[in-house]
Amino acid sequence: MRILSALTALALLAPAWTDQPSGVTARLRGVSAVSDRVAWASGSGGTVLRTSDGGASWQTLIISGAEKLDFRDIDAVSEQSAYALSIGAGESSRIYKTTDGGRSWTRQFTNTDPKAFFDAMAFWDADRGIAFSDSIDGRLVILRTDNGGRAWTRVAAEGLPPALDNEGAFAASGTNVAVHGRDHVWIGTGAAAVARVLRSIDGGRTWTAAATPLAAGPSSGIFSIAFRDADHGIVVGGDYRKENEAVDNAAITNDGGRTWTKVTGLSGFRSVVTYLPGTSTLIAMGPQGADHSTDDGRTWAPLMGSSGLHTFAFAKRGRAGWGAGEKGRIMRLNYQP
Repeated sequence: MRILSALTALALLAPAWTDQPSGVTARLRGVSAVSDRVAWASGSGGTVLRTSDGGASWQTLIISGAEKLDFRDIDAVSEQSAYALSIGAGESSRIYKTTDGGRSWTRQFTNTDPKAFFDAMAFWDADRGIAFSDSIDGRLVILRTDNGGRAWTRVAAEGLPPALDNEGAFAASGTNVAVHGRDHVWIGTGAAAVARVLRSIDGGRTWTAAATPLAAGPSSGIFSIAFRDADHGIVVGGDYRKENEAVDNAAITNDGGRTWTKVTGLSGFRSVVTYLPGTSTLIAMGPQGADHSTDDGRTWAPLMGSSGLHTFAFAKRGRAGWGAGEKGRIMRLNYQP
């Protein structure tokens, strides 16, 4: 009886995935969770979703005039307020905002440069955020807002290192940008000869760049970046054309992103990585599966039960998380490390 009781306890503590009905068939690439009850998701065909009951039901939200856009990133800053970023060349790259739970939306930014292609964004709080585009003519393109998105200002060239040839980001999960504290922000890049991390400690006004040991090239680089504090962080990625290969696809830092050390153990290409808030526990995920770590990414073990997912987010408050992916798939993870 004691053995059975112990096995039962372990089973109850194991991470458990639950499929949830999204009501859509769109490819979902963005997800943001506020609590164990409120989460948002986004994707192709102008799709934006929200749940307020832990995912038992998902409401489809309408952004007028955005029906053909691909929302690769959504960032909820509260239960009622969120930013949604669409990708694409020229005016397809936009940022919208809601403050009433998605009942109404304001278009805050429309890209007018035909060479720009915005990939992801992140917010310290409801007012301050960063958005990142692929480089243009050897220059990095980063936008800042300090007033809740009413104005987005491009970072001056003198505050940025030169871009590498073809350097940009992969709009795979909306997690190329990570923020911490009041002023720390990091961006993971790819598609160039070197996969780099761009780093700012003054709210995005000035930046430095650090090389990482991740695979680099037209279809390779950093796909996701996460930090648990100002020092400890991780980047993951690989080659999206080789989803089952785990070659040079993860690196960690303990000095705020100045230097990066390669780690192994992931079981394939990974498009997203995130920390369980307040811990050194990580989940890295890609279309073919997921892995988890409890030691800042130094060692990994497979996390069974997920497939067809591109992105994942833990609730900022609580222990639940949501993954989103192909054909409208949404899965909830109840995680107890």
